[in-house]
Amino acid sequence: MMDKNTDSQDVVIDDAVYELYDEYCHGHMDRREFLQRCGAISVAGVSGLAMAQALMPRYAEAQTISFTDERIKPSYQTYPSPGGTSGEMKGYLVVPEGEGPFPAVLVIHENRGLNPYIEDVARRFGTMGFVALAPDGLYPVGGYPGNDDDGRELQKSLDQTQLKTDMLNSARFLKDHATSNGKLGAVGFCWGGGTVNYLAVEMGEGLAAGAPFYGAAAPSDDVPAISAKLMVQSAEDDERINAMWPEFEAALAAENKDFVRHLYPGTRHGFHNNSTPRFNEEQAAIAEERTIKFFADNLKA
Repeated sequence: MMDKNTDSQDVVIDDAVYELYDEYCHGHMDRREFLQRCGAISVAGVSGLAMAQALMPRYAEAQTISFTDERIKPSYQTYPSPGGTSGEMKGYLVVPEGEGPFPAVLVIHENRGLNPYIEDVARRFGTMGFVALAPDGLYPVGGYPGNDDDGRELQKSLDQTQLKTDMLNSARFLKDHATSNGKLGAVGFCWGGGTVNYLAVEMGEGLAAGAPFYGAAAPSDDVPAISAKLMVQSAEDDERINAMWPEFEAALAAENKDFVRHLYPGTRHGFHNNSTPRFNEEQAAIAEERTIKFFADNLKA
């Protein structure tokens, strides 16, 4: 079966290559093995290697909001992170123009650090009237290295408990920031989606709303600690993450938690990321619009 999504060069991506890319993205193989295995595939005269190369991120083409946009004031901020990887963290803070305070949204990256796609997402929230912080989990080890391969390896090498503590401290920093109205939401993608669920457990009433995009579910035993309203954003073709949903849904329902799940048709894991052909423009726009409204409704002072 061939997928309809294409890149700028109109390379059509076969499902087998997408599956290999998902394994590669989640650290189950390195770049060399990914390209070698794709190279053994050929469909309708198109080599799997060409398909694989088409899947690599194109961040310059994916930017939607310029860092010079007059509606926002972006800056990099450092702040304490006790118990984290190094005791200090850095994040990309985007403050809307105008009089605050503003509702606050933490934007949590995938499993490769703070890349340009996530910074762009933070700017999008800034233009919508939210103060947004996108922390870089790799800051204590030099920051996002400029490419996803090295970023993925760096993030995998970190102590995961300390890394999550860095995200928790980032959430607290943003919630208490002078430009914040004290109402905090969190959105995250892939690893970041799972981290939104982690924050919902750890922060209790400190997190008002969470929108995890295709992220790992919280353990059922931890669900009673959740106070945040949740909007779970799921891709239709995402077997690994979707397999976690029935148990998570049952636990949320049993505890009478406030949640909704949206399953987006014709989408794959990573469908919101507009830097690769996994991007589904129509469904990503719907998901983003729902998320913005969800936060606007639930982060009022």
